[in-house]
Amino acid sequence: MNLNEDISSLSTEELRQRVDAAVAQIVNPARVKEQLVEQLKTQIRDLEMFINFIQDEVGSPLQADGEHCECKASGKTGNGSARTSSSRLPPGNSKPKAEDVKRVRETGLHVMRRALAVLQIFAVSQFGCATGQIPQTLWPRSQADRDYSPLLKRLEVSVDRVKQLALRHQPHDHVITSANLQDLSLGGRDELTMAVRKELTVAMRDLLAHGLYAPSPGMSLMMAPIACLLPAFSSTPESMHPWELFVKYYHAKNGRAYVESPARKLSQSFALPVTGGTVVTPKQSLLTAIHMVLTEHDPFKRSADSELKALVCMALNEQRLVSWVNLICKSGSLIEPHYQPWSYMALTGFESALNLLSRLSNLKFSLPVDLAVRQLKNIKDAF
Repeated sequence: MNLNEDISSLSTEELRQRVDAAVAQIVNPARVKEQLVEQLKTQIRDLEMFINFIQDEVGSPLQADGEHCECKASGKTGNGSARTSSSRLPPGNSKPKAEDVKRVRETGLHVMRRALAVLQIFAVSQFGCATGQIPQTLWPRSQADRDYSPLLKRLEVSVDRVKQLALRHQPHDHVITSANLQDLSLGGRDELTMAVRKELTVAMRDLLAHGLYAPSPGMSLMMAPIACLLPAFSSTPESMHPWELFVKYYHAKNGRAYVESPARKLSQSFALPVTGGTVVTPKQSLLTAIHMVLTEHDPFKRSADSELKALVCMALNEQRLVSWVNLICKSGSLIEPHYQPWSYMALTGFESALNLLSRLSNLKFSLPVDLAVRQLKNIKDAF
């Protein structure tokens, strides 16, 4: 607006137009900037979701590991003879090789990461903010907070104690039983059960929780270059219980649909195998175990600690503790967005902890899994 101009000589309509034009010069750049930020946020979220999708395993999550569909399409010719659709396929192997699938997935990940990098560079060049402005409270303030050796040592001590107690109960055949489960006053209070629930599970929980956090749905570290433009950004990451990793795995693999399928319901009712004698995979058994824990504990509002203890007891009973934890550790779509780069999980893949837990793999347990809800269930049944 020209301040030297005689405003008193302008009509009301001309004055309104001048004011509107001046306000537009101030407001419009801010609006354009805000719209561009929203577009960048949307594009980055879409890329993150696509990366998580192609990182996950190929195929339906409900399909058993190692199984492949062998369906054959067929049709009828004019003279009634059957012909398969394989004639339409190119010569050579009809199934893609595992190496080709892996190479395609790696190429897709590389392209997505480059696209994210381009978006970040564009945001820095346009808005003048970068990752250096992200508050340092996202990371531990001291090196001692990153040291996981005390947690690993505590896990080793708890594993050795559980093993000693187990061997003391049944030194000959390595069959371990808890206290008489029919006696409510003594059920689960024996030394072995308490060692598993209060020492082994707690040590596993603390090591799994090292560097574990819940990413905000509205902000991720990939959006760091435009973090300075988002006043609602919280510098403190929310804590997350390790049990939530198992629950997220359960939901990601459609655990409820798998467990509550009609065929599986019938097998549970009549004690018949679902897969015709096929060995149950660790993935299938883990989904079933998580479903059982959620079904028993959620109606009574039990804590995440109680549910994790129940799962660990169930894993020891089925001799699948290492395989179940390994499934979580190898799930890239869970680990990458929930663990800091300095965490024990990100640095080691939980390998040494799995080696420690394998010391219990050759022992047979019969531990109670419903200690946290047994009394509540009895009260409910009484009424």
